[in-house]
Amino acid sequence: MKSDDGSFFEEPTGETPAVSTTDPRVTFTGVERAADAAEPVEEEPSLLPHWTEAPTGQVPIVVARDAANLDDPWSAIPAPSWREGEADWVAHEDQFDASFLAGEVREDVSRPWEFTETPEPPVDEEVIDELPRPEPVHRTRTRRPAAHQPLAGRAVRQSSSRNVSLATLTGVLLAVLVSVIFLAGAVPVTVLVLAALGLASGEAYAGFRRAGAHPATVLGIVAVVTLGIAAYNKGLPAIGAVTVLIVVLGFVWYLSAHQSIDTLDGLGATIFVYAWIGILGSYALLLIAPRYSIDRHGLAYLFGAVVLTVANDTGALFIGRWMGRRPLNRVLSPNKTIEGLIGGTLITLIVGVALLPHISPWTTTAAIEAAVALCVVVPLGDLFESMVKRTLGVKDLGRVLPGHGGLLDRIDGLLFALPTMYYLVHILKLG
Repeated sequence: MKSDDGSFFEEPTGETPAVSTTDPRVTFTGVERAADAAEPVEEEPSLLPHWTEAPTGQVPIVVARDAANLDDPWSAIPAPSWREGEADWVAHEDQFDASFLAGEVREDVSRPWEFTETPEPPVDEEVIDELPRPEPVHRTRTRRPAAHQPLAGRAVRQSSSRNVSLATLTGVLLAVLVSVIFLAGAVPVTVLVLAALGLASGEAYAGFRRAGAHPATVLGIVAVVTLGIAAYNKGLPAIGAVTVLIVVLGFVWYLSAHQSIDTLDGLGATIFVYAWIGILGSYALLLIAPRYSIDRHGLAYLFGAVVLTVANDTGALFIGRWMGRRPLNRVLSPNKTIEGLIGGTLITLIVGVALLPHISPWTTTAAIEAAVALCVVVPLGDLFESMVKRTLGVKDLGRVLPGHGGLLDRIDGLLFALPTMYYLVHILKLG
């Protein structure tokens, strides 16, 4: 609409024109009044509570109400329906229990989809007593059973009074024989040493067999003699090589042993005697070996070791019998006394100073040094053999020498003196 001032539009006034069906200016074609066309609809009562109401805790269930029509197979499938009356809830109580969906105490703050399940009390599992395990069966072995007293069951060590006159005569004859062999040269001395080591090891193995062990006697004696020969020809490296061989061969030896034999005792005794007599005794052959002796004087040093050892044993024996009162070690050897130890030391020093300087290359200083060192180790060797004999339960390991017992009983101190003399000569440069 054009205004008076010539414009087509004016500013809006914000008023809304009212349109009424009675207004003659408005015409409606093809429509009816909504109030006239709509028919009133009656609302059916709802089966469920209004959503604003509190939950009832009831759970709907599908139940079959209509009977199936036998003519129509599809009628066998019932139409779904819902629990409506009290009878629907009671009729299926045995099929579905909805009580577990709610807790024992209903709370106002509970939600219908939340519930608390009461934990079931723990059920103690039935403990089935296990059958007792059978005790392990051990085969009977010849090894002595472990006991509080390790010497229990050993042979009782018999005490015997030595015939001093017979022992003295035997000692003098043996000293003369050894001196003659030393004067004959290195080869006869080598044979003497090998024979002495073989016989001594045989006595030791026999003592272990009497105690119930099963050492490989033949293997041990062969190893001791072989070590002596190898040490004479090859020097110190031979000790390691032969030791490895006896360990391996000892294992092979007992592979086919009878099941009643305690192989640990047998192999242990075999290697023990080999180390005690074979390795320590091989130093005698290292001293006299021409390739390894200093200035070819090894035979003189070996003779000095033998002389000092014999002097120590003899002095300890006679002075101990004469004035011995206090035992040196009451457990291992009650017959050895402190007075005998002191007397043996004095005799060793006197013999060393009086005799050895007359033998080349011995000097007075070297004789004193060697005598002092051997006065320490020779009694230790004697006590060591006493410990072995007491453990085995024997007085002497042999009876080869009248009045002295076995050969090992006479060279026990010398076995400790030989390595000492060797290292005094080769390392400390004796004299």
